[in-house]
Order: sequence, then C-alpha cells, then structure tokens
Amino acid sequence: MLHQLVRDAARRTPDSTAVVGPDGEATYAQLDAWADEIALELADLGVGRGSRVAIWLDKSVAAIAVMQATLRLGAAYVPLDPQAPPRRIAKLVDDSAPAALVTPPERKESLADFGAVPSSLCAWPDGTHWRKLPVAPNPSPDRPVPLPTGTDDDLAFILYTSGSTGEPKGVCHSHNSAWAFISWAAEAQKAHAGDRYSNHAPFHFDLSVNDIYVPFTVGASVHLVPQETSYSAKGLVQFLLDQEITVWYSVPAALMLMMRHGGLLATEVPALRFLLFAGEVFPIGPLRQLREHLPNIPFMNLYGPAETIISTGYTVEDIPAESILPVPIGTAWCGNTVTVIRPDGQPAQVGEEGELVVTGPSVMLGYWGRPPITDRTYATGDIALVLNDGNLQFVGRRDAMVKVRGNRIELSEIEAVLQSHEGVAEAAALVADSGIDAHIVAYVVPAQGHSPSLIDLKRHCARQLPRHSIIDTVHRLSSLPRNANGKVDRRLLAAQ
Repeated sequence: MLHQLVRDAARRTPDSTAVVGPDGEATYAQLDAWADEIALELADLGVGRGSRVAIWLDKSVAAIAVMQATLRLGAAYVPLDPQAPPRRIAKLVDDSAPAALVTPPERKESLADFGAVPSSLCAWPDGTHWRKLPVAPNPSPDRPVPLPTGTDDDLAFILYTSGSTGEPKGVCHSHNSAWAFISWAAEAQKAHAGDRYSNHAPFHFDLSVNDIYVPFTVGASVHLVPQETSYSAKGLVQFLLDQEITVWYSVPAALMLMMRHGGLLATEVPALRFLLFAGEVFPIGPLRQLREHLPNIPFMNLYGPAETIISTGYTVEDIPAESILPVPIGTAWCGNTVTVIRPDGQPAQVGEEGELVVTGPSVMLGYWGRPPITDRTYATGDIALVLNDGNLQFVGRRDAMVKVRGNRIELSEIEAVLQSHEGVAEAAALVADSGIDAHIVAYVVPAQGHSPSLIDLKRHCARQLPRHSIIDTVHRLSSLPRNANGKVDRRLLAAQ
C-alpha cells in the first residue's frame, strides 16, 4: 500500500515535485526511478519480504528514496536518529537485526567499537552514489524490481521511542495501521496536488508519517526542514516563507520558538492554509496569541502516542481570554474508539478522569521482539478528563501523578497554571526528593521583559490551586531542555 503512493503519483504527474531537501529535489518520476534502483541494490544484499532495513542518514531526499525502496521489496524500514551517538545506534541496530544498514561509510565505521553490531550488516555499497540524485529517471532498468508479496497487514516501519524514560522500544506499524491515519489525515486536511507540506519532525518521530505520506497520496510536495534549521527561530520562519508552505505540522515548541524569537507574530504567511501541532501540550497563552495572529487558518490539536500514530483531534477555534487550561485533545479520529477507563475498570462519565485506552485500525502491531497485539487495543498510560461536550481534556501521564506529603499532585495542572502567568513563557514542574522531604520544583522560562519571583509565582498558584499543589522552589532557565523530538526532557530538567 505505502509503496504504491509514489509510483501512482509518478504515473499521474511525473514532472511534479515530490520532495525538496538539503541534498536537492526530486520529481515523482525521479523519486520513483531512484527507489527502483536502490531496491535492486538492497535485494542484492538479501533484503526481501519480512526483512528490515535500518536507515541512519541525515534528513534528505536520499533517505526517503531508501524508505520507498525498502517497502517495494516487502521489507520494513527502521529510521534511526542521525543525531544519536554511535553507542545508542549500535544498540538499536542489534535489537532490530536489519538485513542492511544504509549509512555513509564513516558512520558505519563509528559502530565498529560496539560489538553488538552484527558483522553481516552492510553500509551503502557505493559510498558516493547515495549522495546524488539521478539526473533523469531511468524508465527501463536492466532487471525488474522484485514485486513484493504479502498483505497490507505486513510490517512497514519500526519507530523507536525516544528513550527519555527507560529502555527504547520499537513501535511496529503495518501498512494498514499507517494508512488508517494517512487516509484520514489527507481528507481532514483537504490535501491537494498544489500543497507544499513542511517536514519539521525527524523521520524516527511519528509526526513525520503525516508529512511524508499525506502529500504522496495526492501528488503534493514535501519540503524537508534541514536539521540545522529545526530549532533556529528565524530560520524556521524564513523556511515557512521561502518554501511557501501551505501545511505546517510540528510540536508546539517549534511554533513557540518561531513566535518568541523568529518574529512569527509579526509576519504575514499568505501561503499557509492549515496548521497542526502534536506531541505535547501547547500552553494556552502562546496558543491564543498565534490563533489571534492567524484567525482564518484552521488549527488542529492532535493527540496520540507513537503506538497509535494519532488517536484524537480537536479543531481549535477562538480561545476565550479567561481560559487557563490547554485546549482539549478532542474526540476519537482515524476510525479509532477511545475510552476513558476509571481506576475501578469502568468507563468514566462526564466530569470523571481515567486512563485513555485506544482501540482501532491505527493501533500498532506491537513492540519489536515482543508478543503482538491481537485485539488492536492500547492502554496509553495517559490520563484524561471527560468534558461536558464529549471532548477529552488531557490531564497528564499516569506516572506523572505523584504524591507530596500524602496529597495527589498533577504536575500538568501546575504547569498550566504557571504558564498562565503573564511573566512566564514556558514552564515545567517536577517533584524533588521523597517522603517528608518531597517538594515541588518549578522550572520557568521568563517572558520577554519579565522576571517573576518565587513569591509572585506562589501567589499566582495559590489563587488557582489547592495548598498542596503550590510550588516550593523555582529555577529560571533560558529554555527548557528538549529531546530530539522536541518534547521536554524531564531527566535533563531534573539535572539542572
């Protein structure tokens, strides 16, 4: 299924631009031909149905061509973080046991010190050719690309979790589970051939599934944000303008960076017609500002762990000035059923909280190397509140609900209140120590021109939170530490 999208678009509009990246750009005809060439080379390395191909490349047209080539052989690709250290990559390669590792020779050599890497792995066979786009499509290769066998329930890709807590796990998605999201997203976003999609997320992050495959379904183009630009405030705003992006999708952190330091709130973006965000909570203050700056553009807040790609969504309308809590995560989308389960195992009613449980077509096959999921049901570990109108309000992670001096504390609620203070641009909260010494620590990024004191923030919290949820100490930071996916890295935060 996914392997057919580029080929179908190449037949319809061969000269339309498919991908623009740091290494050049390719039409659909070129991308189709290049994927065939790479597929033949991978087949020579023994790649076939059921194999895995690890891809340790910078974000590029080449990387997307390798993805397509892998799928054409009935194999699954495993995108690896180009910024990750060799020790971690070696661990993931050992876990996924790929038939081939596509990477520059120097990266392959960096893995030599880690004995976990199987000797049968091969770097890209020609150390120079993978860097170059074909000048013109090759309509008649010397030998045909092997036709994939199998079904759309076969494994298509493995996305390893960021590993910000515990051991990384390989999230396995089939063609069908990915398509459940992609087909819905293309319709919801009203995607068309004239669209120019941005790709901010790295390929190992599930947000990229939208960026790559939704445009491919309609013959639109995807424009890859270079790694060095990913968190350059002015660079991102300039990218948005220069590439005439029509659909933008990223974590809120990228948008807030563009607003705070890139001049986005003072910039007209005439080409933009749709804006989506996911991955973490968008603080209500900055979101209200962006909504007011772009009043005629649809905003969507999407929710879903990598295990489901996307589970729910909410269309963001005007945000009342008195709103303090983040916007809801909405209702079930992509054909899924989302149930909020109370601690007693019963479905939550209006006004009640519980764990979000997702059942449906976008749920993963399972974790690599572990028993498969047979009932297409995934308990997310996230807690939500059922609102009066049927929408769901994200409360926080189940494991982020802690107790301080015997009282249950919801850190996400504290963070929402802190972020409603006019002097706070971003905030995170943690509990330090344990037992009688446990206390709540706030980490805040002051808004421009502000320097809120601990007393100011304690008073602000006291007006909206119970006494046991009032912060005890505060640390002011220039920015919150984030992992490669743009989410707040709480382990690094605790080390501040």
